[in-house]
Amino acid sequence: MAYLVPDSLPKALTLLRDRRPEVVAGCTDVLPARRQGQRTGDILDVTRLPDLRGIARGADGWRIGAATTWAEIAAPPLPPAFAALQEAAVEVGAVQIQNAGTVAGNICNASPAADGVPPLLALRAEVELASHAGTRRLPLEEFITGVRRTARAPEELVVALHLPHPPAGSGGAFVKLGTRSSLVISIAMVAAMVRIDRDRLAEARLAVGACSPVARRLPAWEADLQGRKLEELAGLRPEARHLSVLSPIDDIRATAAYRIEAVRELCHRALVRAVASAAGGADGR
Repeated sequence: MAYLVPDSLPKALTLLRDRRPEVVAGCTDVLPARRQGQRTGDILDVTRLPDLRGIARGADGWRIGAATTWAEIAAPPLPPAFAALQEAAVEVGAVQIQNAGTVAGNICNASPAADGVPPLLALRAEVELASHAGTRRLPLEEFITGVRRTARAPEELVVALHLPHPPAGSGGAFVKLGTRSSLVISIAMVAAMVRIDRDRLAEARLAVGACSPVARRLPAWEADLQGRKLEELAGLRPEARHLSVLSPIDDIRATAAYRIEAVRELCHRALVRAVASAAGGADGR
């Protein structure tokens, strides 16, 4: 076993191609998954790669480096539409986990209960992958293909997430249900991103996690919400037909039926909070 710590992206990609190591950053998922005494192959630590760090605003949108930690996402002033992502950031484990865990680690781990995935779906995130053959981008919903499965090829490295500029009047929110208020795997979670135009919902995007093999948006409910007056929000909750894209299971945390009922309420709460976020923001920048 070798612990590899390259200091440039080209070096990292060469090591990835030639040695096929396991890629790590914060190790918050890798280490707990190891059995005690289990042997491992080479490990590639990407935390020293400058290309994979930081949050930057560009002409086409926002770029979040793959090795940016959840604490770094939670801290800076970002557009109100990003509130869901920042609220999820402070729900990812304890402070120690938030200081070590990374945004790309969260999506590459591809857990159905990954806190970062629903807000990134609602923000229409794209995943940038690099290899010696070049770079490519995939929508997040195409990158995560199943439980613990992604579209990343063995020689590819996730280098960044790209988020389009949210329009003016946008806001976001993240709501999570667990058996306690923190340090818990979700029973269900919902992220919302909305855009308001005077007294109406001009656009709504909602994504649900921990209720299907991969987090899913609710396109039927999003369509029904468009154009609704804000005064109607108090009574708005998704119906069964809106939630047909979900496939929750019974497990030790909750039954499938309980999850569906919880999602209906969480959707309402996330929607109301996202509208409040949009109303409180001066603009979408």
